[in-house]
Amino acid sequence: MSHPTDEIPDSVPPGNGAVGPDEPPTLAAEDDSPAFEVEEQTPDGGQPIKSARRAPEPESEPELESEPESEPEAAVPVVDDDEEKIELVWYVLKVQSSREDTIRDALERRVKIQGLERYFGRIVVPTEKITEIRNNKKRIVERKTYPGYIMVEMELNEKTWFTVRETPGVGDFVGAHGTPTKMTETEVNQMLGQETAKTDKVPTIRINVERGDRVKIKDGPFENFEGTVEEVIEARGLVKVMLIIFNRPTPVDLEYWQVEPI
Repeated sequence: MSHPTDEIPDSVPPGNGAVGPDEPPTLAAEDDSPAFEVEEQTPDGGQPIKSARRAPEPESEPELESEPESEPEAAVPVVDDDEEKIELVWYVLKVQSSREDTIRDALERRVKIQGLERYFGRIVVPTEKITEIRNNKKRIVERKTYPGYIMVEMELNEKTWFTVRETPGVGDFVGAHGTPTKMTETEVNQMLGQETAKTDKVPTIRINVERGDRVKIKDGPFENFEGTVEEVIEARGLVKVMLIIFNRPTPVDLEYWQVEPI
C-alpha cells in the first residue's frame, strides 16, 4: 500500500527571512532622510512588492570665496563755474529826481523776485550828513549828494540789464553812447562819501553864504545890521562879516546861523 509522498512547500514559512507573497516586507528603521516607494516584481510572477528607498542626497556645491567689499568712493564736490565768473562792478543810473529812495527799493524787490541776488551787490543812494538851522534850532539832516542818480554794484548781462531798465523810474546807465561805463575805485569812494567811510565823521555844516555876499544879522547884539561877508570858516561854522559901526568898518565873527543872505 503506497503512502502519499510528503510535498515540500514551494515557499518557506515566515520567520526565516523569506517574504511571503501576501506579506509586506519589513521596513528599516525610519530616519529623517526623505524616502519614496518603488514596486519590485517577484521571481514567480506574483503580486509586486512595494519597498521604500531613501532619495539620494544632492551634491553640495562648492562654496565660492566672497570678494572683499570695496570702500565707497569719496564724493567729489561739485563746483559751480558760474559763481567763479561773477564779477560785481559799480555803475551809475540816471533816475527820476526826488524819487531816488523809492526807485532803489523797487529795484531791490525786482532783483529778489527774479532770483538774481547773486548778480547784485549794494544799491546805494549817495548821501551826506549836514547841520542846518531852522527856526533858530540846530539839527542834523541827510542830504542827497547827487540828486537824480543812484549807484548799483552788479554784473552786467542780459538778465540784469533788462531788470534794471524795466524798473519804473530808471532812465539809463551813465556812459558814452549809451554804453554803461564802469566806475573806477577813486570815483566810487568819492561818490559814496560817508557810505563807504569806516569811521564816523563830524557832520558837515551847511553854510549858504559865500565871500562877497551881502547879509543881514538876524540874532545877537548886532541884530538887523547889514554887512559884507569877508570869510567863511566852514570847519568852525563861522562867518566873518564886515559891519559899519560908528561910521567905521569893523569885522565881526558870527555863527553861520546868525546871518542870512539879503
